[in-house]
Amino acid sequence: MSDFTATAGDIAADSDSLILVDESDQGVGHLSKVLCHEGRGILHRAFSLLIFNGRGELLLQQRSASKRLWPLYWSNSCCSHPRRAETMEGAIRRRLEEELGMRCPLHFLFKFQYQAQFDETGAENELCSVFIGCSSDAVKINADEIHAWRWVEPEALQAEMSSGDGNFTPWFMLEWARVWRDHRGQVLGLQSELGQQPPLAVR
Repeated sequence: MSDFTATAGDIAADSDSLILVDESDQGVGHLSKVLCHEGRGILHRAFSLLIFNGRGELLLQQRSASKRLWPLYWSNSCCSHPRRAETMEGAIRRRLEEELGMRCPLHFLFKFQYQAQFDETGAENELCSVFIGCSSDAVKINADEIHAWRWVEPEALQAEMSSGDGNFTPWFMLEWARVWRDHRGQVLGLQSELGQQPPLAVR
């Protein structure tokens, strides 16, 4: 039997391959990013990061106009997917640096499952893990991924969402509602709390 040698094509395909999961977050296979988001979408593993600064403001990003789904919508600081054979911890740290040029401890809050239809041919169907972090790093956006960015106070964001005037991604609205309901105290005191406790393990 000959040993398998990865080619450039194999590596490229692997980097675009996402992890399919069941409702218990158990891996059930792999599929390309494009196919995961076609039609009503196929359930796959994902994550959302909420990054705050020392004043307790949340970093929002406006998605690039070139995005297939929800272009130019405002969303959480960073969101993406672990790649095939990639751990969640490795994925969240990689993507935070790739999109925003930042590094900081990230703390797990919760998981949630959702399906959101953008149009007839594309959707999100994800089991998403939500993390928070606090950073004083300068924001260095990846212009291929992000059109614009801004810092916002949590109370101002809640008011903006409640008014219905904002143009926000569906997953961000779902996760922020739960953060504001169940984790508000932790968010409002984030800059001091994260300096006093170790990162939470991914659950």
